[in-house]
Amino acid sequence: MAKLGKRLKNAAQEVDRNKVYSLAEAVKVIKKCATAKFDETIEVAMNLNVDPRKADQNLRGVVQLPNGTGKTYRVAVFAKGPKAEEALKAGADIVGAEDLMEKIQAGDMPFDRCIATPDMMGLVGRVGKILGPRGLMPNPKLGTVTMDVAEAIKSVKGGQVEYRTEKAGIVHAGVGKASFSEQAIIENVKSYVDAVIKAKPTGVKGTYLKSLSLSSTMGPAVKFEISE
Repeated sequence: MAKLGKRLKNAAQEVDRNKVYSLAEAVKVIKKCATAKFDETIEVAMNLNVDPRKADQNLRGVVQLPNGTGKTYRVAVFAKGPKAEEALKAGADIVGAEDLMEKIQAGDMPFDRCIATPDMMGLVGRVGKILGPRGLMPNPKLGTVTMDVAEAIKSVKGGQVEYRTEKAGIVHAGVGKASFSEQAIIENVKSYVDAVIKAKPTGVKGTYLKSLSLSSTMGPAVKFEISE
C-alpha cells in the first residue's frame, strides 16, 4: 500500500472518520484540508441504492449550480447557417459541421462539452464511437441536442454539471473550488444533491441515498448529512 505524503497525513488527522458531519462542518474541514499549490476542486460523492445495470436505474442528468463550478469549459457546436452564427455569438469555442467531424476523427478535440442541433445528429453519429466513451456525445436529455444553442452554451459555461451513475451506484461531480466561500460551496452542494434525489427512479426500493461524502482533489473524504 502506498505511503501517505506528509501533507495528506496532516489533512487526514483533521477528519474523524467515524463521524457524520453537518454540511457546514464538512465544508469547513474540507477547505482547511485543501492546502495544495493549486485551487483544488471540491467534489461530492453520493452512494445510491441503485443498480446501474438496469436501464431505469442508470441515472444521468445535469444540474445548474447557483455559483458555477469555477472551471472554464470549452464548447464545440455542430451547427450550420444561422444556428452556427448564433453559436459563435453565444461564445462557442468551436463551431462546424463536416469540418468539425473531420477534426474529431483526426483526434483533434480541444473541447470539454459538445452541443448539436437536431439536424446535425446524423453527422454526429459518425463520430459517436469517439465522443461516446469520453462522455461528449450530445444528448437530448442533457439539453445538448437542441435548436436553442445559445441557451445551451450559456448553461454549460455558466456552471452546469453532469451526473451519471457509475459502478456500485456511485454518483459524483465537482461542485466548486476550494477558493469558493463556504456559503457558495454549501449552496452548490445542496443544489446538486437535491437534483439527484429528485431523480430517484421509481423502481428503487428501500433507502435511496445510502451515504454522502465531500472531498477536495488532494484531501481526505468527509462524510456528511443533508438533514437540513
